Amino acid sequence: MQAIFEKNLERIGTFASFALLVAIWQLAAMRLGAENLPSPLTVLQKAAVMYSEPIGGNSMFAHIGFSLRRVLAAYLLSAGIGIPLGIAMGWNVTIRKIVSPVFELLRPIPPLAWIPLAILWLGIGEGPKIFICFVGAFVIFVLNAYTGMRYTERLLIDAARTFGATRRQQLFNVAIPASLPSVFAGVQNAMSMAWMCVVAAELVGAREGVGFIIIQGGDLSDVPMIVVGMITIGIIGFALAVSLRFLERMLCPWRRDLHQ
Repeated sequence: MQAIFEKNLERIGTFASFALLVAIWQLAAMRLGAENLPSPLTVLQKAAVMYSEPIGGNSMFAHIGFSLRRVLAAYLLSAGIGIPLGIAMGWNVTIRKIVSPVFELLRPIPPLAWIPLAILWLGIGEGPKIFICFVGAFVIFVLNAYTGMRYTERLLIDAARTFGATRRQQLFNVAIPASLPSVFAGVQNAMSMAWMCVVAAELVGAREGVGFIIIQGGDLSDVPMIVVGMITIGIIGFALAVSLRFLERMLCPWRRDLHQ
């Protein structure tokens, strides 16, 4: 009974927070004027038009698909390289000493700072956009995988060794499973970063994608169009985060209580 009450209370709180946001938005629109900030109703009407008519030769759903395709390509590539590299750095001292100095040198560079070089190296097609997303997600994958391995409880490794586990068994049966919570934190953060990066990358020389929608709105001085693009970005980012949290609960069932 208490669990049901708490769940209903959480739903009420969620609804109230959105209602408060819409109310503040409406008051701000009235204060700033429609030319600076359109009202929620105006944005809703604009969204209905944008999702029913083509923009730049593509439907709104097609633009979302272009952005998601770029993110997915970069995300899978960065995960395939970054997670093994982070695990290797956390497990093997020699690899850590070789890779860490270079990684620490490149890590503080913002992904968007790579845009000029990405265009120079890869042209103005899909390559630069995927590369920028890759850079942003790759750093997070490496850091979280490394942290998970580096701070795995030594007691677990010692216990496995005591029971005769080989070095390989200690890695795959103990260390990697123990590091999964940290790895999955990186999985979620890397997706958020890749999604933010693709929108920024599409602001430069793109003809399709959610970032292109915002640029198109700016070129047309269409503020409602810009706001619809921004809200679309937020909704998709939220949906991606929820999906990854669901995946984490499936693969790390011992952490389900943390998400209740």
